Order: sequence, then C-alpha cells, then structure tokens
Amino acid sequence: MIGWLRIVVLALAFIMTSFTGTASAQAVPTRIIPVDYQGWTNSYLMTNGKVEAIVVPAIARVMQFRMVGDDTGVFWINEELLGKHPKEKSDTWDNFGGDKTWPAPQQDWPKMIGRGWPPPTGFDAKPMDAKVDRDVLVLTSKPDPEYGIEVVRRVALTAEATAMTITTEYHKLSGSPVTVAVWVITQMRDPQNIFALLPAKPTFPGGYKQFMGPPPKDIRIDGRLLSMSRDPKNEINIGTDSSSLVWVGSDYVVRIDSERGAGDYPSGGCSAFLYTNPDRAPYVELETVGPLSTMKVGDTIRRTDTYTMVHRGNLDSTAEAKMMLGLR
Repeated sequence: MIGWLRIVVLALAFIMTSFTGTASAQAVPTRIIPVDYQGWTNSYLMTNGKVEAIVVPAIARVMQFRMVGDDTGVFWINEELLGKHPKEKSDTWDNFGGDKTWPAPQQDWPKMIGRGWPPPTGFDAKPMDAKVDRDVLVLTSKPDPEYGIEVVRRVALTAEATAMTITTEYHKLSGSPVTVAVWVITQMRDPQNIFALLPAKPTFPGGYKQFMGPPPKDIRIDGRLLSMSRDPKNEINIGTDSSSLVWVGSDYVVRIDSERGAGDYPSGGCSAFLYTNPDRAPYVELETVGPLSTMKVGDTIRRTDTYTMVHRGNLDSTAEAKMMLGLR
C-alpha cells in the first residue's frame, strides 16, 4: 500500500511541475499522507520526493527515515512488536524502535516516578494526537502525570534536501517546578561504525565518559573524531559533549546535529550519548540531550535535531564520517 501511495504522490508532483513549467524535480513539496503502517492504523507517510519519514502517533514515534525507493530505511524497528501497542500497566518496557523522547536526567526518574525503569508513561509509547500543519506533522502528548509536562514534536522534511528535522518541545502544564532536559533517542540499524565529533577542548579526559559496559569496541580518537562499533556481547553506553553524531551503514551515512548551547548538561556535562546493544537485538542508539532547565508552570523548552542522509560512497567508514562532517 505504501509503495503504491508513493507512486501516486510522485506522479502528482510531476504533473504539478509540468503545469508550472518552472519548477524542477528538486522542488517537490512535502506531502503528508495518512497510511496504515505495519499494522498501525492512522500513521503518516511524509515525502519530499527525495526522502521519506514514517510517523506512528499510536506509539509516539518517528518509526522510519529512508530514501525514496528504499523500503528498508536506517532506523531500527523491532519486528516482534509490529502493529502492537504497549500494555496499560507493566513493569517491562516494550522496545518498539524508531525515534522518541524521554526526560533527562534518567537518574531523576526514581524520585519523579518511583522507579528507575521503564520510562515515564507520559513520554514513552502512549498515543499522541497528530495534526497536519501545512508541511509539518505536529504530535502532541497527554501530559505526563508526574512531570506535569506535555510533549510536542514537529516533524518536517527539509525542502530540496535529503534531510529531516524534529523539534521537540516540553510544555510545563502542572505541578511543582522540575529540573529537566530534552532527551532524544534514535535507534538505528546495525552499523559499520558510529562517530561523534568532539569539540576542540572536550570536557572529558580521553574524549568520553563511560556509563555502561566494558570499554567500547574499536574505540578510537582521530583528532576530533571519536569512533566505535557495536559490541556483539555487551551493552555499551558512553557520553560526550558532542553536537554532531554520525552513523555509517553499508548503503547510507546519516548525520544527526543538535546544537550544544550554554548551560549545565546532564550526567556531568553530556550533550550526546552513543549506545550499542548486543546481538539479541542488533541496534545502536544515537542520542542528543539539551541543557538542564528548571521548569515551572507555563514554561517551554525545546530542541531541534536535524537528520541528514546521503548514499554511501566507496570510502572506508572513517573517511565517510569525515566527509559528512567536513573534516580533512
């Protein structure tokens, strides 16, 4: 069904450009089409003629990002949970995959929600309302009962580019003041390598801070470029003060940018995390985090992540990452 809809969308765009006589194939406007996706009804296909995003409001996720003509995509999706919905009350976490947001820092969850895991219910996998605002898809959550925060995510495809932006906003609607940061977690398919662009003067000795597992597999620092690969046996999690992350797969390279501005950052100063999962579910997470803010009722904080995808060339993964980041 989605492939048929894609053909219709691109055909309509071609007809529109033929009538104007001046528009080029690069100027295809973003189209947002309601679809059923992998068993989830009321989902959306977004396309600008170059890239596509699949958004599933039923589980509060951007589930896929891909080139037009590629039915696979670069985000990891848990095929065991296709079309399913989270249990109303459960002590376990349903790992659907895709791109999502949680409140940071995670170490505050026990005092906020009475447990360290799973994530706060108002932020994770609960249905969000969806509204099309011209060429932007706007997702709005129900307020989380403990944090008193409503999440709004605005998903857009960049005109004439193979890029997507997601602006994540937290709106404080009720309750006592809370210190929090916007945290965005993107689960991606098993890569050849993942990378972080470090600042000229990194905060952490050695360029990163270890949070989970043994030393990262194939960890290497080459100038400002930190690289590692997925450990097949262990969960690995490191934090950095980076604002640009890169995923290099067999066919595509993806860069995720989210500005690191002034302020105090969670977990000792981390604005990004790199996580790798073992073979039982072979994926990685590229995560960005904003500065901490003490929110009172009426306050809003926001963070924009830009996802840029290009076709893989004939270079090795490090050279691909350097090219993507403009390094020599």
